[in-house]
Amino acid sequence: MGTTNRSTDVHAWGATGTREPVFAWTPPDPTGGRAVLGRVMPEREGGTPPDRLRFGTYLASNVTAVALYELVTEEVGRRLGVPCELVVEASYESCEKDENEVCFVCSLPYVTFERRGLDLAIPVAAPVLEGVRYGGRPIYFSDVIVHRDSPFQSFLDLRGRSWAYNEPLSHSGYGITRYHLVRLGETNGFFGEVVEAGFHQEAIRMVAQGDVDGSAIDSQVLGMELRDHPDLAEQVQVVEALGPSTIQPVAVSRRVPEDVREAIRKVLVTMAEDPAVRERLSGALVERFVPVDPGSYDDIRMMVDACETAGFLELR
Repeated sequence: MGTTNRSTDVHAWGATGTREPVFAWTPPDPTGGRAVLGRVMPEREGGTPPDRLRFGTYLASNVTAVALYELVTEEVGRRLGVPCELVVEASYESCEKDENEVCFVCSLPYVTFERRGLDLAIPVAAPVLEGVRYGGRPIYFSDVIVHRDSPFQSFLDLRGRSWAYNEPLSHSGYGITRYHLVRLGETNGFFGEVVEAGFHQEAIRMVAQGDVDGSAIDSQVLGMELRDHPDLAEQVQVVEALGPSTIQPVAVSRRVPEDVREAIRKVLVTMAEDPAVRERLSGALVERFVPVDPGSYDDIRMMVDACETAGFLELR
């Protein structure tokens, strides 16, 4: 048995902001792990190889979501015999600097950085969510929510109304809404007001409290929030679904040797075979992980292309 260390200071995306690990796993015998880590290239030229695999999450990070990222971190460490730690990131700066060996990252910044020549990590696996609507595929939706007592019955009903998004590098909260407006030909100013909420959980509460009229929410995040907070389920309703889109990947730095990247992929796609692990995955509405690669995100690239062609890069 290895040892685990867990911080209790985890609240929401960016809440920690210190880059201190919120979770760490250490194998009982680190000898084999040192051999693996010795082959990982350092972050900076002239530096030393890492003494552990660092996992960083850039996704919505409530307690339930962080438990999923902890599980992946632990399983990779346990099965590869490598010390691992998890950091809840407060910005994408560390992603641009390639400071983590493994990342839980949104597809929009992955594609955006790629276009800037920052092709630093390779998607290796992505979750399949529980539920018939996902069809056993690594996809998710952006569910358009409004207050249950509002008169709005569709996205188009929100013309001229207030809209909240989580943050501008989110595909589910920003990118796909932008693309949807391009498809509708609504690029001259559709919403009356656009507000940055900071993260999906806050956007949900803004709609529930009547502070804004609508928002597009990652369907996995929405499912967990409405399950864990029944009061929210009584106040909001879904009127439309945007997507599906390929779901956010687990990406591994190109500094990690190919055979180690493949070993990490294998851990991810087989971990649900363990009933105890499968039960923990279910807590985050995840059925299993499946292999993905850079080409899996061509749908995101297409949406970004359409917005760039239309010259519509900012929600309005």
